[in-house]
Amino acid sequence: MKYKLTSFLAALIIAIAGGFLFFLLQVPVPWLLGSMFAVLIACRFKSLSLYWPPFLRDTALVVVGYTIGLYFTRSAVEKMILNLPIMLALTVLVICFAAIIAKVLSKLSGVDYPTMLTGSIPGGLSQMILFAEETKGIDLTMVTFLQVSRLLMIVFFVPFIIFGPVLKQEHSNLVLIGNGNEYAAPETYLIFAIVCILSSMIGKRLRFPTPFLLGPILAAAILINAGMDGPHLPSLLMDATQLMIGGYIGMLMKPERLKRKLFTFLLAFSSSFLLVSGSLVMSVFLSEQLDISIVTAFLSLAPGGMDQMGIIAHEVKADLSIVTGFQLFRLFFIFFAIPPLLRWFFRRKMKG
Repeated sequence: MKYKLTSFLAALIIAIAGGFLFFLLQVPVPWLLGSMFAVLIACRFKSLSLYWPPFLRDTALVVVGYTIGLYFTRSAVEKMILNLPIMLALTVLVICFAAIIAKVLSKLSGVDYPTMLTGSIPGGLSQMILFAEETKGIDLTMVTFLQVSRLLMIVFFVPFIIFGPVLKQEHSNLVLIGNGNEYAAPETYLIFAIVCILSSMIGKRLRFPTPFLLGPILAAAILINAGMDGPHLPSLLMDATQLMIGGYIGMLMKPERLKRKLFTFLLAFSSSFLLVSGSLVMSVFLSEQLDISIVTAFLSLAPGGMDQMGIIAHEVKADLSIVTGFQLFRLFFIFFAIPPLLRWFFRRKMKG
């Protein structure tokens, strides 16, 4: 216990230092990227023993889920239902594009296609790793590295595309985060906190995908649509959630387990770059079809995690209901539809 505490304090100090450095350098979403980058680099030193409790990441996801849920007003839900056809079409298109990229990279690299495809499916980190564990002939280490490194690179790529010369968005210095009541009573905070925590626990029991994020989203949305005003959260708390998620992601990468590190990194980089580029092109079409900003469209289609995209959407004041609606739809599609489709495809491939 004492060993874990010391290792965690070391990781926490490194994460805070990284976040503060990125904040001083005015890097986009500094507490997410800075903590992630600092912990990732520090983990490479064998003399350092670092530990990041998973409950910190889960706690941060509950907070992010709550803030996202505030945007699911009745009109936003109606808008999401109307957008279901285009959500399905673009989700399938993004996944097909990922499959084509995997096929090309498989031919060029010699990595078998089932491994490359499983490692390239966007936005389904935990589900694809579980699928790889259960499927014979798939290189689990390669899939894990491809998925984790893709997530890390996309978390880096997306903010620099949005805030850089491509989309040229400005940072927002929000004092308060959320779409709710700035002057809520203390008991309102307590009600929302209890309901969000309980919903995350129920979601975990029911085996929801990312239950600590999805549970609070649904709970907050239900309370909002029932007529309650969700309270704002201070920006300091949102910075802390970025730090808690960033530190956790930084600990995920384990390159020492790979035999061909540079080769696999180049594969992951190529896949991530092409996926992000394809999403950016498709976001132009989505922006025109739904009459939304290009940033909202891009974050809706970006092949990253819903929590990271939600944090960035807060930063640029994008339409969170649309961003989360698209990301949620893709999450459920990957969770329920992709594994059986892949099993069918791989069985057919082996018979052929």
